Amino acid sequence: MKNSPLTTFLLSILALSAVLSVISCAFYVYYAQQLRSLQGHVTLIGNRNRAVSSLVNESLEYSKLHPGIDPILEAAGFKQPKSPPAATNKPAGK
Repeated sequence: MKNSPLTTFLLSILALSAVLSVISCAFYVYYAQQLRSLQGHVTLIGNRNRAVSSLVNESLEYSKLHPGIDPILEAAGFKQPKSPPAATNKPAGK
């Protein structure tokens, strides 16, 4: 029995498919590990963001009772500077 060209073609397609499957599996494993790592970083950043927000809110509450901290909060941009009282345009004297 002679080797058929169809058999050779099908075996080469099978081998190519197996190689491509191994390569795609390797890419999947690599990117899945990266995804898990990045999700850990996102969680860490979210926790840090909540902690900083809580600290800022507590500082703003503290500034209501202790206004000495206001210049620091204004310099950091967490609190708007107090504007001077508005002047009235009333004529003087009469």
